[in-house]
Amino acid sequence: MPGIWETHMTFSLRSRKFFNTIAVVLALALPTALTISSADARAGGGMSSGSRGTRSYSAPPSTTTAPGSASQFNRTYTQPGAGMNSAATAPARGGLFGRAGGFMGGLAAGFLGAGLLGMLFGGGLFGGLGGLSSIIGLIIQIALVVLVVRLAMSWWQRRHAPRAAYANAEAGAAPGPQTNYRSGLGGGLGGGLGGFGFGANNAPLEIKPDDYEAFERLLGDVQAAWSNEDVAKLHTLATPEMVSYFEQDLAQNRARNVVNKVTDVKLLQGDLAEAWREGETDYATVALRFALTDKTLDRNTGAIVAGSEQPGEATEIWTFARRPGTGWELSAIQQTN
Repeated sequence: MPGIWETHMTFSLRSRKFFNTIAVVLALALPTALTISSADARAGGGMSSGSRGTRSYSAPPSTTTAPGSASQFNRTYTQPGAGMNSAATAPARGGLFGRAGGFMGGLAAGFLGAGLLGMLFGGGLFGGLGGLSSIIGLIIQIALVVLVVRLAMSWWQRRHAPRAAYANAEAGAAPGPQTNYRSGLGGGLGGGLGGFGFGANNAPLEIKPDDYEAFERLLGDVQAAWSNEDVAKLHTLATPEMVSYFEQDLAQNRARNVVNKVTDVKLLQGDLAEAWREGETDYATVALRFALTDKTLDRNTGAIVAGSEQPGEATEIWTFARRPGTGWELSAIQQTN
């Protein structure tokens, strides 16, 4: 008959194996879950898509609304032209840990986190996950795995970001964003201009109050057409390139049997980053901070599968294009870093 110490050791070994298994599963699953939960479902999918003419590979100037830098394009038709840095021959892919990595990116990130943690504790690939057998130890290990994975993802993205995407604007570009003389709700001129701020216009292309009204109107109209899956309406609001991306995202939603609804869109603050003319086409890049309710519903039951009924905020950089005889249309959406 086994003694009490033998019985205790057997139980401890079994418990340790059980906790190790749970830790490994969580280490592999958490990066994937974080990747999925951080994805935005609104128009544009939380990605950087579209084109800014010859400035597609140059970051727009920072503004009061978006003081950080803009993300390089994940999706764009524009190819780098003459005089651009050859390092930016194509938009940077997410790589092993980037947004485009999908499930495999999260899986590899989990293995990396487990391996690094194992080395820190002096074990093998999963040695770090077996060092502590208590629940508190397990939670600490999982937290460390998530921290290491996030640091590795950040390092990988910075290492592979094209330098040209953060270059200064070309000769003739505006020296910086327009001075924002008002921001937030209810300030300045009021009325249809919402949260836009504008002052001394030092951009090569003059942007007038009715242009700001058009930008604010497009913000709401694009989100409404997206929510209604109205591709015909999107064609009247955005360039063919942007509509093609919207159609891809809508097709993915249909394949998942879900529909994204974005409501209660309201501009909170906005300012002009730069405006310029290329040939007969006018461009204006604007930083927008807006409120919205973003939720994804099951098409059959109407149950919320992502997002919530609670309003939230988003800050994005939108570029609008205008050709002779036409109004402004959405040409690009970029996320902020």
